[in-house]
Amino acid sequence: MQHRPFKKLGFETSVLGMGCMRLPLEDDNKPDHMERDASKIDEAKAIELIRYAIDNGVTYIDTAYPYHGGNSEPVVGKALQDGYREKVKLATKLPVWLVNEYADFEKLLDEQLEKLQTDYVDFYLLHALNTTTWNKVKDLGVLDFIEEAMAKGKIKSKSFSFHDNLETFKDIVDSFDWDMCQIQLNFMDEEYQAGIEGMRYAADRGISIVVMEPLRGGKLVRDIPEEVQSIWDQAEVKRKPADWAFRWVCNHPEVAVVLSGMGNIPELQENINTFKTALPNSLTSQEINLVNQVRDVYKSKTKVHCTECKYCVPCPQKVMIPNIFSSYNSIYLYNTEKSSLKFYENIAGKSDASLCVECGICEEACPQNLPIIQHLKDAHKVMSR
Repeated sequence: MQHRPFKKLGFETSVLGMGCMRLPLEDDNKPDHMERDASKIDEAKAIELIRYAIDNGVTYIDTAYPYHGGNSEPVVGKALQDGYREKVKLATKLPVWLVNEYADFEKLLDEQLEKLQTDYVDFYLLHALNTTTWNKVKDLGVLDFIEEAMAKGKIKSKSFSFHDNLETFKDIVDSFDWDMCQIQLNFMDEEYQAGIEGMRYAADRGISIVVMEPLRGGKLVRDIPEEVQSIWDQAEVKRKPADWAFRWVCNHPEVAVVLSGMGNIPELQENINTFKTALPNSLTSQEINLVNQVRDVYKSKTKVHCTECKYCVPCPQKVMIPNIFSSYNSIYLYNTEKSSLKFYENIAGKSDASLCVECGICEEACPQNLPIIQHLKDAHKVMSR
């Protein structure tokens, strides 16, 4: 397994990180048109998967307070028993939206440590910072809390994850002596949110980079359009789409860890093999050109730039927002009109976009700052025909 250093912290981890936001579910065998209950993790399979990853060289494990309806942290905690905790660097995240006073910082951290069955976490990220949440927790004294928690040994580094514009990102970077930041990055998002410029801005200040959404929520590896596959087929070295997407991120020497939400062992095995040789600056100019061509094709087709992070759900009206956007986009990206319309027919009157009352809760929660309400109207118009 390839390793890269965390500059300020004096250690290195596997470049491949195990993301625990998309663990195996009890109802994974349901048909695609049926909604799965993400809170019901298949614990046995999830623990087996996490331990298999560690046994095969993965040393970075990432979870968060809201993942799987709050059940990811307890399952990760169980997986890291029997000596596995000592083999990894563990990351979880402070749910900044739940903080209303200074005492909440440590209260939440202690709750998470209990769930994870550990005395400390290596990385305690301020989760999904944007302009609003950053100003809120900064005013409440979050930077003092970080220093205090480090002095107590409950966290081992200063870190944050981010979903907003480049200007806000630079403001956060310049505000504190951070050790690490986690950003969204893939070959479709070079100029989105922090993007390449933000990555380099942070790296120039000695901040290590962890990348989330390298496959854009799986969008870059499922139902590949013929135009895209024909471009990949031009490469001298034949690779699967996931391999290309991971290698594009790993090609950047600034990146320390790339998170992947792997749901089964075969998928994990493939990724482990990819990351053995996905070295910095290893893509040829021809290969980079092919990636650029693929990006252009996708950008010409995408209607809603949703990564299915699911921060927008549950919706008070039970609208299946990420699922609707996925099916809506798929019509244009992957020619799935028949299956997309069938999906929408099956949720009509129960979870379709017509039930939206424009309360705006989803837009406030969306880390991508998408105009969700308008997109739902557009999707309904197309898929209710």
